[in-house]
Amino acid sequence: MSSDLFIAIFTSTIVAATPLVYAALGELVVERAGVLNLGVEGMMLIGALAAFAVNASTGHTGLAYMAAALAAALLALLFAILTLSLQANQVATGLALTLFGLGLSAFLGRNLAGMPAVTLQPLALPWLRDLPLIGPLLFRFDAAVYGSLLLYWAISHFLRNTRAGLRLRAVGESATVAHSLGQPVMRIRYAATLFGGLTSGLAGAYLSTALTPMWVEGMSSGRGWIALALVVFATWRPARVLLGAYLFGGMTVLQLHSQALGLHVPSEALSMLPYIATIVVLVLICRNPKTILLNQPASLGRNFHPDA
Repeated sequence: MSSDLFIAIFTSTIVAATPLVYAALGELVVERAGVLNLGVEGMMLIGALAAFAVNASTGHTGLAYMAAALAAALLALLFAILTLSLQANQVATGLALTLFGLGLSAFLGRNLAGMPAVTLQPLALPWLRDLPLIGPLLFRFDAAVYGSLLLYWAISHFLRNTRAGLRLRAVGESATVAHSLGQPVMRIRYAATLFGGLTSGLAGAYLSTALTPMWVEGMSSGRGWIALALVVFATWRPARVLLGAYLFGGMTVLQLHSQALGLHVPSEALSMLPYIATIVVLVLICRNPKTILLNQPASLGRNFHPDA
């Protein structure tokens, strides 16, 4: 393999994994608070639509990302009201949220297909990006890629080294006990759910402004479900989420570089690789119940109400 091909595959893998990093890390925080939101796919699509619409009309990518985060957070707020305040079933509501996001994005985006938009550009790092080998590998990405790494560090630090992170993990382990100790369980769960919506919106924004800078109905292509699977694959640990996202990003990129690598495999089979890998990994993990329960929050998916 030539160095140019290696650099192309490496950088493409990082870019392909970035929306998964945003979505999966946000969902990890939600689930560590004991809330199971299966609506990541729908929130990503709404975020992608909002980002593309604002980007196409204003040409400002910063405003596009803010719009995506706000739109997806509003969907997450709807989910939180239904499940946390009104005690609706979290699994059913999450699935309904995904279907709602699919339908709403298709309806609102029907006139946006084919419109031009400003593509998110790599950061200008003149000295670093020109370094031999290291420059093309590490210093030619856009701000969102570096932001995903910063998000990973911030969430890892928050969960392990802050009192607020300890409170969130305590709520995820036992909301009843946390409430009896005076912790604001509902407030913590609302905040975590909104944060998960915000990061899902950022993931969607990256799809429509960087990965494929256009609007296409259903453009998330199942990435929301892969993000949900990544949280389980990572056993609710941020470092493993990052590793898993890059693994699945590499699977996605492999189909694009298969001919250069000399792989004579039908393109349809290569397109299935990320989803096959998701299924295989989940099956392998679930073979051992102790592994899957290693870091799973004890009250995940269980409703709680302080008056109950």
